[in-house]
Amino acid sequence: MLTPGDQLPAVTLHEYVPAEGGACALGPDAVDTAQAAAGKTIVLFAVPGAFTPVCSEQHLPGYLEQYEALKAAGADEIWCVACNDPFVMGAWGQAQGVQGKIRMLGDGNNALAQAAGLTQDMTARGFGVRSARYSALVRDGRIVTLNVEAPGEFAVSDAATMLEQLKANPKA
Repeated sequence: MLTPGDQLPAVTLHEYVPAEGGACALGPDAVDTAQAAAGKTIVLFAVPGAFTPVCSEQHLPGYLEQYEALKAAGADEIWCVACNDPFVMGAWGQAQGVQGKIRMLGDGNNALAQAAGLTQDMTARGFGVRSARYSALVRDGRIVTLNVEAPGEFAVSDAATMLEQLKANPKA
């Protein structure tokens, strides 16, 4: 499992970005995590699935509500990652009103979750193997803080905790 000081795993995630004027976009776009995080302060939070209750009612909305404070505290970008395809992530982001604030990144192949050692087996509930719920402060591709939830919990990966960690770990 990742620990603070480790590099964010270099994997390819996918992002659906709608075309201007509501036209159908080409894509989705591949996002190389190493390139996308280089030189930036990233607030990353991962959820087991788009449109699921805790993720849709608390986790993602909390980051959206704290967007301005997170940016003011030094976040260059906020990433939401889930083991869903990029079109589902795009639709979820649109339904939540995140456009231009939170990057909705699909980890449909579980590449990031597996490379980070942060998977959970939810097969008994019909989900298969998914990402654990966690948040990480990533600076220039390196993990500064990591907050991993116990299965079924939502206590340490929330936006308020991340905001405090961001304030406590200013850019050098």
